[in-house]
Amino acid sequence: MEIKIGVQHATRELTVESALTPAEVESAVSAALSGKSGLLVLEDEKGRKVIVPADRLAYVEIGEQTVRRVGFGAL
Repeated sequence: MEIKIGVQHATRELTVESALTPAEVESAVSAALSGKSGLLVLEDEKGRKVIVPADRLAYVEIGEQTVRRVGFGAL
């Protein structure tokens, strides 16, 4: 799944490819915003962690991973 995170005062967004379900990502964002941890921690498919302070989150976009088409197949 592809997750895009907008961070305040940053010109670029963070893009994370993760094996988490949309419900798991949503609960992690909710927990970070509710003040329980103060940090949004997500792990990507390679095991790397992305940590963003919850008070700096601008937006979180949760979307399905798109399959890139290769070749000259029928559209």
